[in-house]
Amino acid sequence: MTSSDEGAEQPWNPQRQRSANERLLWDRLRSGGAASRAQLARETGLSKPTVSSALAALEQAGLVREAGTHAPERGRIAVLYAPDPTAGYALGLDIGRSWLRVALADLDGTVVARSDVRNQARTANSMADLAVSAARGLVADSALDPGKVTQAVVGTPGVYDEDERRVRYAQQLPGWGRPGLLDRIRDGLGLPVAVQNDANLAALGEYTYGVGAGSRLFVYVMIGTGLGMGIVNEGRLFTGAHGGAGEIGFLPWAGHREPEPEADSMEDAVSAGAVVQTARAHGMTGPLTAKDVFDAARAGDAAAARAVELEGERLAHTVAAVSAVLDPDLVVLGGGVGHNADLLRTVRRTLRTLTPLRPKVAPSSLGEDAVLLGAVATALDAARDLAFEGRRVTAEPAAAVRAAAPPPAAGPA
Repeated sequence: MTSSDEGAEQPWNPQRQRSANERLLWDRLRSGGAASRAQLARETGLSKPTVSSALAALEQAGLVREAGTHAPERGRIAVLYAPDPTAGYALGLDIGRSWLRVALADLDGTVVARSDVRNQARTANSMADLAVSAARGLVADSALDPGKVTQAVVGTPGVYDEDERRVRYAQQLPGWGRPGLLDRIRDGLGLPVAVQNDANLAALGEYTYGVGAGSRLFVYVMIGTGLGMGIVNEGRLFTGAHGGAGEIGFLPWAGHREPEPEADSMEDAVSAGAVVQTARAHGMTGPLTAKDVFDAARAGDAAAARAVELEGERLAHTVAAVSAVLDPDLVVLGGGVGHNADLLRTVRRTLRTLTPLRPKVAPSSLGEDAVLLGAVATALDAARDLAFEGRRVTAEPAAAVRAAAPPPAAGPA
């Protein structure tokens, strides 16, 4: 073969054609729901014998199963086929400073097992080991075949550097930037593990399962221990040239005024710590968390109410800056602080005074589960591919598919 022939389209191959037909039917069943052989033939353009043979192969491989029958007004009762969600499983992990959350989902995206563990690890190594033990324990307790768990996705603060194999900018997790920690998790799980920023995953979770569904371009602003943002454009995550898109906590903050605590960055001004500092600056005393401040504000404490109001005003400046750059149709506020409905009225009111660009602003519908569900949704894409690629078709259905395959001149069945 000459070099000019290497880039040419490869000749028709029966095995490749069988695989393409099976994938076409499997994808159609996953996206469109249960269907009969006749319906699948009509919708895909494949011949009925080809559909029957491909379904037999998929059923043999455990990827599809019978899902009842349909009785038309005329004709025979038809068997309906649907994907078997138990053909594989995906694992999602959310690693935060206070909590480590793990979920196991089937190929339909249904969470079949879940565990929330207090993150009391004192070192980065022990935190990685805690993630492994929590995930392995969840799989063991679920009584599922561990071999069917094929992909894991880890959500973490910061930006994962694939070249240096470490997380950057995760100030909330001391020591977490050391190289090799995510490899330690991969080795412990014995699975392919992808790593993604927690705000990015929260955005994907909200797009897949929450209020972001159907948005053309929306952003998820995560306000908790730190400040971050995920951007979803027509269903696809936008991460920038180096994975740092959405790291809005690094934006400079010039809005300091007395008696607010001094802040150099947006994260200093808009985070759980900022809420506590502002409350103290207005007279609250004693041990405080952001939750304490919000609870006190709801109970009528004037200092707490003022701190919450100022947090909403600062958050509105964040939304105004994001709107000027990205022009989203929806801004979702989430994280331990952001999903508090108390902030929403102030953000919307202040936004009207700051900019003519006023996207819809809504609280997260997933709350603190957004990162975990985003990790699950991301892992599912790879888990489905791995389930299909790992199928084992016996000789009998393979022979049937060969018999039904068209000659090369006829093109695809």
